[in-house]
Amino acid sequence: MSTGLEALDFSVLAGVFAAAFLSATLLFGLSEAAVVAAALTAETSRSALFLAATGGNVLGALVNFALGRFAIRFEGLRSFPVSASGRQKAETLFARYGQPVLLFSWLPIVGDPLTLAAGLLRTPLAVFLAYVTIGKAARYAALLWLTP
Repeated sequence: MSTGLEALDFSVLAGVFAAAFLSATLLFGLSEAAVVAAALTAETSRSALFLAATGGNVLGALVNFALGRFAIRFEGLRSFPVSASGRQKAETLFARYGQPVLLFSWLPIVGDPLTLAAGLLRTPLAVFLAYVTIGKAARYAALLWLTP
């Protein structure tokens, strides 16, 4: 018999995952707020919150990577998620610092264009996933560690 706790855990984790996914694309997601709110109010374990947030955010970054790799021909469209100037800044950072710059893909404003530029510049998928996962996991680990 279910106590209802499992349903609560799933809905909280699904919400955190969705917020993190949307935050990694250029849609509005507020993943940090979702993680902190869930950590403060839900009966969900912090490890589960960490995994949901990191997984959702990395998957969202993978969408940007795919856009860079396969959909750049649509860049001029109004609905394209990264501006031409944002893409240029990201490409400049890549040229200067190389692939490790993806460790900073969690940063607001510049992070999403970095993941798009990684696709444009044909970064190997395994390298992309390694750097992006480390950077995003570190952010959520720090956020959960700092949350009382």
